[in-house]
Amino acid sequence: KQKSQDGRKLRRYKRRWIVERTISWLHNYRRVGTRWEYHNHLYTGFVKLACLFTIIKRFSDHL
Repeated sequence: KQKSQDGRKLRRYKRRWIVERTISWLHNYRRVGTRWEYHNHLYTGFVKLACLFTIIKRFSDHL
């Protein structure tokens, strides 16, 4: 018997935890966690840099 929520099948958010985990990883970087930059292109650059560092860190852990 499947669990139900309001008479419907229980919804499971398969991708939500991926997004929340990624945001959590990005908030480990101080400049991304708190937006200090006035210009959008600088903030976007630091977000991309934090993503790059996170990817490198995750891949280096598997080697």
